[in-house]
Amino acid sequence: MRELSERTDLSDLIEICITYLEGAHQPDGRFLDRRSAPNGEWLPMLGSDDSNGRALFSLGCAVRAGGTYAERLRPLFDVTATAFESTAPRANAWAILGAAEVLKVHTGDPIATSLIHRCIPRLGTTRLNPVWPWPEDRLAYDNARLPQARIAAGRALGDVDLVEEGLALLTWLANVETNDDHFSFTPHSGWALDEPRPGFDQQPIEAGSMADACAEAFAATGDPRWNELTQRAAAWFFGQNDTGAMLFNPQTGGGRDGLEADGCNENEGAESTLAVITALQAARRTQTALRNAASTTSVSSTAAPIHRSAAP
Repeated sequence: MRELSERTDLSDLIEICITYLEGAHQPDGRFLDRRSAPNGEWLPMLGSDDSNGRALFSLGCAVRAGGTYAERLRPLFDVTATAFESTAPRANAWAILGAAEVLKVHTGDPIATSLIHRCIPRLGTTRLNPVWPWPEDRLAYDNARLPQARIAAGRALGDVDLVEEGLALLTWLANVETNDDHFSFTPHSGWALDEPRPGFDQQPIEAGSMADACAEAFAATGDPRWNELTQRAAAWFFGQNDTGAMLFNPQTGGGRDGLEADGCNENEGAESTLAVITALQAARRTQTALRNAASTTSVSSTAAPIHRSAAP
């Protein structure tokens, strides 16, 4: 959804995705979660808070793309954003990211702005302890979305302090999830201080969210170190990880489901494949911005720095 306005060669796939969102959307702003395999009918099963937050992000990307995509999905965004309520930090992070997409093309949009203001307090409170500033007792899943949402919200609202908070939290997370020259992500069971690392099974969603968050940090600061970390997160899928296993399958274009101590989970689920796509998109964005900056001898607007960098 992030490249709707750029990929005319994927019109059939884009239509499938948009039709899916339209079909899943309910009048109260929530989304159904599953369709029946035999006949494709929607099952009366509402999605989780996280899935609704992710749907908001997709809708926000469609609004940013403009054209017929925005015409079709803007009404869904408005209904969902207005009704959205959740105490789940990652659901709120995704909702913020969707609203930030809208504000990139509709400055001051009241619905998107209100959504961000409601969601920021639900991301959790960072701690003053530099050893463990994380707003939770344990790292869980999709961790980099929490600092990314702070950075995106701060950029959308012009709140430099919020951006700085996100950069500092992302710096800490990148440091604790680094092993020598590669990322060593939090395993599926989570992680807290004094627990052994590396841990397995590491999930592709962590690499995808880390790449996306570091790209957000690069866009906020223009610091090339964030580009390096974006590339490193994407490289996790290609063997730059704790075991040297390839999690991207070049034959199928899919992403394998997890990094384990003796290799990887060979299953290729949708979430894992989307994580690969997310990481590669992020890596391409930062590299393109760096090339543009070099060709114009100044940082491009895509990566316009608004404050200092906290890159590790």
